[in-house]
Amino acid sequence: MKTSNAGTGYFERLTVPWYWWLAGAVVAGLICFEITLAANWATWMIGAFVIVIAVIAVLLWSMGRGSVGVRDGELWAGNAHLPLELVSRAAAVPAEAKSTALGRQLDPAAFVYHRGWIKTMIVVVLDDPDDPTPYWMISTRRPEEMLARIPAATTLG
Repeated sequence: MKTSNAGTGYFERLTVPWYWWLAGAVVAGLICFEITLAANWATWMIGAFVIVIAVIAVLLWSMGRGSVGVRDGELWAGNAHLPLELVSRAAAVPAEAKSTALGRQLDPAAFVYHRGWIKTMIVVVLDDPDDPTPYWMISTRRPEEMLARIPAATTLG
């Protein structure tokens, strides 16, 4: 997880937890062991090992590529960005309320940038009559730090 608090900006990489890499290594080891049993130490096995390990590593790396941030007067979630002057309210969504917020209460028109392995989120309510999106829900490990960079951050009640 990379975070930066330089100046008034905020940046966070939404990487997968470290133990997922450990689990990936165990899975790769088991698959390589199965290949060894099936191939009886054939010469092509080393190539198969490299492919299995590379596929698992690329999968985990790609899952953790997402990022969120606040910089240059805009809120960023992946490639999507929103000018902060369009934000009317913003608040943290605690881990206990996350499943409710993403469940039946979720507006189908909302923009959701969610990573399941991150427990907390923020909700950003928009004030833009030209945009049908009522709010953004964004995963972040440090909602308080992110909200500190959004001028309209309040508690939703």
